[in-house]
Amino acid sequence: MDAGKIPALGMDADVWRRHASGWSVWTRFATLPLLHLAVWSHAWYGWPTALAAIALVCIWLWLNPRLFPPPKRFDSWHVRATFGERVWLNRLMVPIPDTINRRAMALSLVTGIGFVIGLWGAVTTSLAPLVIGLVLTYAGKMTFLQTMVRLYDEMRDAHPVYRSWSITPDNDNAASHQTGKRTRRQTGG
Repeated sequence: MDAGKIPALGMDADVWRRHASGWSVWTRFATLPLLHLAVWSHAWYGWPTALAAIALVCIWLWLNPRLFPPPKRFDSWHVRATFGERVWLNRLMVPIPDTINRRAMALSLVTGIGFVIGLWGAVTTSLAPLVIGLVLTYAGKMTFLQTMVRLYDEMRDAHPVYRSWSITPDNDNAASHQTGKRTRRQTGG
């Protein structure tokens, strides 16, 4: 079971693990104003340039979870939020508490409505809807992520796959692979 796999976006287990990195989470989180700015730029440079800027932001959003190394610790808030998102996306395979699912759905709706309002503000170059949209989007997303933290904390032991996400395998050969030298254990000495 590849929980949270999104084939269309290439989000497999390795990409999700990298996406749990603080660098990935917070730089991606900070990208929304850049997307709105790219849309707004049509007023200054025309739609062809704005569409190129939007494409660059979208490429960044796709590359982002692939660029950063996986986190070294798995107990931080952003890691648990990312793992919670994977649990939520896998809710048809491993059921989650109904109250958390309803809350997550409502928060996703708030986030989506905020995004559309902000996007409308950027398209019409109207600052008020842009700011209102950004506030709604960020408030909805932050509350959603906090809900995902609670979900992961509650569900991490519900399935072996979920437990495995926070385990880093020990490899007694790691030192020899890094240095290219054989250890006593390997040479029998």
